[in-house]
Amino acid sequence: MKIGFIGAGRIGEALIRGVLAASLTRSDRIFASDVDIEHLQMLHSELGINTSVSNIDTVDNAEVIVLAVKPQIISTVLQSINERIRGEHLVISVAAGTPIRTIEENLPECTHLVRVMPNIACTVRQAISAICAGSNATESDVEIACTIFGSVGRVVTMPEHLMDAVTGLSGSGPAFVFQIIEAMADGGVHEGLPRDVALELAAQTVLGAAAMVLETGDHPGALKDMVTSPAGTTIQGVRALEEQGVRAGMMAAVIAATRRARELG
Repeated sequence: MKIGFIGAGRIGEALIRGVLAASLTRSDRIFASDVDIEHLQMLHSELGINTSVSNIDTVDNAEVIVLAVKPQIISTVLQSINERIRGEHLVISVAAGTPIRTIEENLPECTHLVRVMPNIACTVRQAISAICAGSNATESDVEIACTIFGSVGRVVTMPEHLMDAVTGLSGSGPAFVFQIIEAMADGGVHEGLPRDVALELAAQTVLGAAAMVLETGDHPGALKDMVTSPAGTTIQGVRALEEQGVRAGMMAAVIAATRRARELG
């Protein structure tokens, strides 16, 4: 599989590294283009991939094309490569908030297109990516996208009308969790823990709790009850969270982010 990445920034680089780590293809079969020449030189030197400042070079050499660019420039990028897209190409877009319709309107008819919403955790290969198929995409196209994004975490498939909700929950969600980790650490510091220890304790606690949800399949409420002894320390903390409206605040954050994703789309 020859894979081309238009955009080699944070997401693009994470995907390149994930693909190589998973041995999905060789470095000499990966092509990347970007405006940052210095960054391209680093990727070529460190990973051995092919790099260019020309998006057309990437398209002409690849079978799968990953559009890892910001939504503000996606239309310009699509117009620049439109005439080079062939029927055998698979185009995968990770441009946040950009609907399939918009991308297909700027590419030749019958283009095989898949839209993906990953999150920033792909940089540590712990992402969750939502995948939906364009009007001409085949099951094989979706499988290829799942394989590529599976190299940096978990994947789910869903209809496009739910992608804004995905953006609000898992796309924006890491920022919400970072605030929770910081707040937990601040609480530990308040009670006398050194800052570095408090941060490690908080981060690993969140990681461990998330792993329990994913690996056991148990409802978070049931897992919470496992830790919450009668008249113990945890129930006192749970009551404080309820008094401060933490659950309502988290729900409101996801809903607000989802609404903004719809507006941008």
